[in-house]
Amino acid sequence: MLKAYADQWALITGASSGIGAEFARQLAARGMHLVLTARREQLLTQLAAELHQAHGTKTEILVADLSVPVEPPCLLQEIENRGITIELLVNNAGFGYVSPLETIDVEHVQNMIRLNVSALTDLTLRVLPKMVERGHGGIINVSSIAAFQPVGYMGPYSASKSYVLHFSEALWGEVRDRGVTVTAVCPGSTRTDFFRISGVPAFLDKHSAQDVKPVVRAALKAFEKRRQYVVSGWKNYILSLLVRLATRATVVKESMKYFRPKK
Repeated sequence: MLKAYADQWALITGASSGIGAEFARQLAARGMHLVLTARREQLLTQLAAELHQAHGTKTEILVADLSVPVEPPCLLQEIENRGITIELLVNNAGFGYVSPLETIDVEHVQNMIRLNVSALTDLTLRVLPKMVERGHGGIINVSSIAAFQPVGYMGPYSASKSYVLHFSEALWGEVRDRGVTVTAVCPGSTRTDFFRISGVPAFLDKHSAQDVKPVVRAALKAFEKRRQYVVSGWKNYILSLLVRLATRATVVKESMKYFRPKK
């Protein structure tokens, strides 16, 4: 587990907005210093100024595109060069993509997999052994409610989030008796830029969604209790259980109703 929040350092990926920025706010309120990384430098700079004014937080900004394979190790090397030891890693960077098979952009899918899966794996496996050696520290990996089922027209995304959940749970089992915690957080629909970036900007107009604050609160509460995963929101939790009771064919066919392209 963490030595403490106060005066320790957290690395947050995808920190420029949405869930990542909210992790920064709630961790800064607990006294943590932050390394914030994303592609949008201006948003990171604005967030750092906000956190310093509100909490006196030390913040390091490192602009990076983690879908580029060399970027995750370069990011960690730069953090080490600055004399910073990461006590908490929040792997939040990721995006979704909705498309029927006929018009799918294969390179865009590959970029998504590199960010959602490869970068998260790279950072986790480079940081976690050092935490185990020290006997304290932790990782929060942002998965999704989509991790519990295949989602039609969003297959690569839901598969990538299943990977994040299973990978995190496996590591939790390996390190839970060694002073370190790995927790996967599985949000449902959340009011962020996710659906706009995914190509379905009107989704939130027709479906209820959580705010980022309770999502991050649930994640940190589960992490502090050393749980291997958490689904934010009781409705989402029930949904994650219901899909286990239906046949797999039923689950995927029902999922297609949400993202089926208009004719």
